[in-house]
Amino acid sequence: MILHKQLRVAILLLILLVVAVGNWVTNQRATDWAHTIRVVIYPINGDQSDVTEQYIQNLDADNFSAIKPFFIEELESYDITSDDDPINIAVSQPVIQHPPQPPLQSNVFQIMLWSLKLRYWAFQRDEYQGPKPEIQVFALYYNPETTQTIRHSTGLENGHMAIINLFAHRRQDQTNQFIITHELLHTLGATDKYSLSDNQPLYPQGYAEAELDPLYPQVFAEVMGGRIPLSDSNSEIPHSLNQVIIGEQTAKEINLIK
Repeated sequence: MILHKQLRVAILLLILLVVAVGNWVTNQRATDWAHTIRVVIYPINGDQSDVTEQYIQNLDADNFSAIKPFFIEELESYDITSDDDPINIAVSQPVIQHPPQPPLQSNVFQIMLWSLKLRYWAFQRDEYQGPKPEIQVFALYYNPETTQTIRHSTGLENGHMAIINLFAHRRQDQTNQFIITHELLHTLGATDKYSLSDNQPLYPQGYAEAELDPLYPQVFAEVMGGRIPLSDSNSEIPHSLNQVIIGEQTAKEINLIK
């Protein structure tokens, strides 16, 4: 029995090693910013409602049109230009089944096992007909009239995929694009820059303009800080990517600063 358990663990570790090497190669290519990063969004009816179904059936690339200009502008601010667009967003046909959710309380081994399950689930359900994406985004949508709160989204650098929870309403499209951008940057190696206890941006790394005097109110959000700081205890989610920048520490993490 012990031998069998050790064998299973050894096989799992070998699989994880192979996956990790593949991830490293993919991430190095993605963050050289010399090629277009292909992203495919897979809409999912999160609450199985007719309202949400109608919304996701009408989704197309126009619903995510602010993301590419954001990346172009931010890369230019770090003196990075390319003949190719930095990112391309495509939309797949809706996915029927829900992805396996991350364990709420878990150790590193459980998280790795969940990551492998998610990869296998994604492989089985990827019916997108275009070029193979570097990043897969599984977007679960919910009717805001019946769902007041949604689970925290997750972006995986090891796997280059994200599970993102969003609201199914046109008035939420701009905010949805900010959330997607935040999670996309997680898949490229960016880390959160806000406090997990109260969601307030961490100073100075989570502030877009940490050098302002007076410091408050800030006008922009640092993309991984997640909010616009209005005081030392109050902040708000940006309404669109026009209110967001990539800060210096995040830029280093995703290789915009060498």
